[in-house]
Amino acid sequence: MRNTEPRNAQREDKNQIVGGTLYLVATPIGNLSDISQRALKVLSEVDLVAAEDTRNTGKLLAYFGISKPMISYFEHNKRERGLIILEKLKEGQSCALVTDAGTPAISDPGEDLVVLCAENDVPVTSIPGCSAVVNALALSALPTGRFCFEGFLSTNKNERNERLNEIKNDTRTTIFYEAPHKLLKTLKDLYDAFGNRKISLCRELTKLNEEIMRTTLSGAIEHYESNSPRGEYVLVVEGCSEKACADTFWTNMSIEEHVEYYVGQGLKKMDAIKAAAKDRGVSKSEIYKTVNAD
Repeated sequence: MRNTEPRNAQREDKNQIVGGTLYLVATPIGNLSDISQRALKVLSEVDLVAAEDTRNTGKLLAYFGISKPMISYFEHNKRERGLIILEKLKEGQSCALVTDAGTPAISDPGEDLVVLCAENDVPVTSIPGCSAVVNALALSALPTGRFCFEGFLSTNKNERNERLNEIKNDTRTTIFYEAPHKLLKTLKDLYDAFGNRKISLCRELTKLNEEIMRTTLSGAIEHYESNSPRGEYVLVVEGCSEKACADTFWTNMSIEEHVEYYVGQGLKKMDAIKAAAKDRGVSKSEIYKTVNAD
């Protein structure tokens, strides 16, 4: 029998809010006009909204004439609140999870709530929308076919250097987040680890003062040594060239093999350790501990 139900009704039925489901709702990263009709429908019809900051989300909901019970869910209360939200979902309530801007669960504590729901067989679905990562990549004028997202680098110096050393030979375009007060230090760390690669610095995306600076790491450092950074940044950095990676002879060597290579070249062991440490951008003590672990 031919389905005579109106097309609008069929589409509406597919977008019904289902009890006991967690909805990951992407919200605007600057321009409120970027919110989708589906996102507004979900936010209007769920039983509960879990928000990174209930004040910010409250303003967003009020702007669109939506009033909903809210619960805060952020990095420092995610364990306790995650269990509360899970219990409400198990009771059959529907919940929308939002961050202050962009897609929840991406470089965001919402990741933990998704895992918690998955472990307890609670359905999770995503309402797609804004993502600063994808916006910046599209605007970067750098290769977009293969990329990796690193989020915020660690503030711990050793952890940061170790991570940069691990990814410096990656040929994919690499994306980072950074706050304005840490930008110059991060640019210098990237330069020390990667060399003078191309970079696109994207700030205030979708906002009135949106700015995309396409330059090199040295050019960016020079600019921000005389100009104060403003706004949150997405840094899109050129990957390691195939030639540069091929020239890094020790890429596939273990630390022990790297040291032995230099010993074989006639260096004393401590000099070989020093040379390997310089290649890898780490301290001599780290290399020494590894080769003398036994």
